Amino acid sequence: MSLLDRYIARQFLVNVLTLMLILCCFVVAVDASINVDRFAGIASRLLEERGEVDPNVGRRAVVAVGVVFDLWWPRLLQLYNFMIGLVMVGAMGFTCTQFVRHREFVAMLAAGQSLYRVARPVLLVAIGLTLVQAINQELLIPRIAPLLSRDHAAAGRRELGTTPLPLTPDGSGRLFRAQSFDADTGALNNLFVMEHDQAGRPSRVIRAARADWDGSGWVLTNGVAEPRTELGLGGTIERVDTALDPSQIRLSQFKAYRNCLGFRQAGQMLDRAELLDERTQKDLVRIRWGRVSMWISNILTLAIAMPFFLTREPGSMIGQSLKCAPITITALMGGVLGSSAAIPGLPPIIGVFIPVMVLLPAAIAVQSTVRS
Repeated sequence: MSLLDRYIARQFLVNVLTLMLILCCFVVAVDASINVDRFAGIASRLLEERGEVDPNVGRRAVVAVGVVFDLWWPRLLQLYNFMIGLVMVGAMGFTCTQFVRHREFVAMLAAGQSLYRVARPVLLVAIGLTLVQAINQELLIPRIAPLLSRDHAAAGRRELGTTPLPLTPDGSGRLFRAQSFDADTGALNNLFVMEHDQAGRPSRVIRAARADWDGSGWVLTNGVAEPRTELGLGGTIERVDTALDPSQIRLSQFKAYRNCLGFRQAGQMLDRAELLDERTQKDLVRIRWGRVSMWISNILTLAIAMPFFLTREPGSMIGQSLKCAPITITALMGGVLGSSAAIPGLPPIIGVFIPVMVLLPAAIAVQSTVRS
């Protein structure tokens, strides 16, 4: 990259980091101010558990700040994925506004440089930030998924705990129910499984004191099968092969897990498609490919917004911002909604890329309007 490219890329990157920092600080500050009493109560509880009976105000404040940090640092990683598209557009606007204010566009044109030279380093940095977003989504988010599913009351804890498992289908004609599901170890206690025949009638009931996942099925402790028809097989049973693994149960029990699945995790579930119902398969395809569509949509939205600010004559950027804002917000929201919502009549793998199909020709058309 030339000196000019490095200068533009540095200015754009600094603005991206500044806007993201301001946004994160604003979100955390608002949440902390609204829930200050709750965080203070959690801090007092943690100090009591550590044996500090009567800590001073300063000690409580330090622990409360630690609780806020513990709750929000995983959420900020996820917030980056959600907001980076909007932040990149805003940072591009600020960068171009700075260039217009200091007449740097005029200097570039006087030196025989095209305004497209501004677009190139900005788009390269945007692609790099999108790669960071992909790495964050695929490597970091799945590992900290338990921390993302916590609410304010669970701040400072590392365990998800246990929850009852209501009747849950596995996609192959079975219904699972358990007295408790340990979300941290993935174990089911007091398991009850009902199997059905092709006519939909109960054919067998399986009971077990405990079930542990081994990668392809549930290994039962004291498993017993009780036939309900003459075709049902009774006796002891050691395992149940199913696609209903701990990850899917967490998805149903903790909705935050849906956005924490990695590309490979969703693919591993789809590899056992014969054990999944049709709706679950479509959801997994949208989860898997929808984020790819959103990454591309963010880049295309930036390309659509950029010509509004690449002007040859110095002038007020407020009017350009007012023109750009509704188009950009519509494009970003369309990319998010289109990559996650089901479109009737279209396969999920095609439906999630509808925003890309719409934004790509729009970006090409808008880029051609730049007077360079």
